[in-house]
Amino acid sequence: MKPIIGISGGHLIDQGGRFPGYKRSYVNDNYIQSVIAAGGVPYIIPVNDEEEVIREQVLNVNGLILSGGDDVFPQFYGEEPLEKLGGVFPERDIFDSRLIKFALELRKPIFAICRGIQILNVTFGGTLYQDLSYIDNCTIKHDQYSRSDLSTHTVTFSSESRLYKIFGDSTRVNSFHHQAIKDVAPGFRVAAVAKDGVIEAIEKEGDDYVVAVQWHPEMLAHKDPLMLTLFKTFVAEADKKKSVSI
Repeated sequence: MKPIIGISGGHLIDQGGRFPGYKRSYVNDNYIQSVIAAGGVPYIIPVNDEEEVIREQVLNVNGLILSGGDDVFPQFYGEEPLEKLGGVFPERDIFDSRLIKFALELRKPIFAICRGIQILNVTFGGTLYQDLSYIDNCTIKHDQYSRSDLSTHTVTFSSESRLYKIFGDSTRVNSFHHQAIKDVAPGFRVAAVAKDGVIEAIEKEGDDYVVAVQWHPEMLAHKDPLMLTLFKTFVAEADKKKSVSI
């Protein structure tokens, strides 16, 4: 049997039409296709506020992907909202944090992407820059207005990181974010940075497989073998956990 990969969902809210304000649970399809291409079976984990349900959701998957989405609500890391903060979804922040804590408790591997790296960092006590303009010497265009599968800037990897084993010294990535990690959470280490110093990846110290990237490898995996390898490595880790799932 292939490993089951849970992907944290979000809400798509109808802005007009017949049901304005109607909520739909979803993730972008390239997460689904990347998991399938990497040998996993994807399941969307819908947002909810029932702690027991969330724990059962995590119990029934072998690995967890934290998908992208809204800005993290800054009061979760002790700050007031600044002028350039984007849209927030505090209910999802709570949901994602519970997913993360249960996944770690149950020793399930975690792969966090874009918003995922940010909520992961905040969940364990880190902080964020609410906008890239608040970072001194941030000069690279981190929110590219171009094709989703076009890699536009370079990231370099720590030689001690898991990601170094896949990418080596550096690679080019796509980039669609306006927030970034400020203070790295205790127990985590920086795994990659952009040339202007913006943190592009973190990893949990120790044996648990918890890897987080700021770019969108799911948009690149269909054409970049190394980005697909990133998913394959995660799915292989999830495969080791099949025996502990219910």
